[in-house]
Amino acid sequence: MTGKTKYTQSSQQQKRIQFFLASFLLLPFLLVCIVESLLKLFIPKKRKSVTGEIVLITGAGHGIGRQTAYEFAKLKCKLVLWDINKHGLEETATECKRLGAKAHTFVVDCSNREDIYSSAKKVKAEVGDVSILVNNAGVVYTSDLFATQDPQIEKTFEVNILAHFWTTKAFLPEMMKNNHGHIVTVASAAGHTGVPFLLAYCSSKFAAVGFHRALTSELEALGKTGIKTSCLCPVFVNTGFTKNPSTRIWPVLETDKVVRSLIDGILTDKKMIFVPSYINISLTIERFLPERAVAAINHVQDIHFEAVIGHKIKMK
Repeated sequence: MTGKTKYTQSSQQQKRIQFFLASFLLLPFLLVCIVESLLKLFIPKKRKSVTGEIVLITGAGHGIGRQTAYEFAKLKCKLVLWDINKHGLEETATECKRLGAKAHTFVVDCSNREDIYSSAKKVKAEVGDVSILVNNAGVVYTSDLFATQDPQIEKTFEVNILAHFWTTKAFLPEMMKNNHGHIVTVASAAGHTGVPFLLAYCSSKFAAVGFHRALTSELEALGKTGIKTSCLCPVFVNTGFTKNPSTRIWPVLETDKVVRSLIDGILTDKKMIFVPSYINISLTIERFLPERAVAAINHVQDIHFEAVIGHKIKMK
């Protein structure tokens, strides 16, 4: 045995010892964190004030985006509303103004990176620095892999995840300069578990959840503790994007219920917002179950919605 081999083995042994020692010392801290987390379940969380903050919401012309705009209007925020649908955008802005908030509208195609960047420059020049960014715009195509057209797959990722990168790159620098802000990722429970005939959508929402977690870790590593992050993960929401959804276990949610949970999560700096909240328990248990058990649960759930099935179509 050479001296170099002995040195390598000794070095590896030292690393193992250091690892076990660090783990042993970390254990009491982990127990304290667990107890603290359990106690917080029974203590009302302090809600922060967002009065006067500039809030930008993508996909504000419909559904969750529109209702989120209404709630922030009630909190006396200055609103920047983005959507590709001009008519829907104007309707949202009219109601926000009726609620006493200032609302600025921008027709933006969130599948287009250059449109996002150019619109962001206009926002900074005409309104000011965004301090709360709600990445909500999304698209969904209910079909199996073969019936989902290639451009539809591309658009799903452009809107549901790539847009998050472009908007965050556009508005995060000022938040970092001030060490103040909040970035909200609207994902889905489908970003934690697969759903048949929503392959592109699920994949994009898994990416959105990953974006949120990685961004959260990156901001912490950079010491930007004043910038908060939240990720919204609801089950089916009655927004009209998915036709006639139903399940035996989970409810089909109304938009106002989802948005109430979202706003509460933002104001209390909650990182992961599940709606309903107990779905988190189900997803956690699912990770430890055998595949056959998970398949049985999925069968019992009996998730249904209108979808195009094209697996028998001859591919060109």
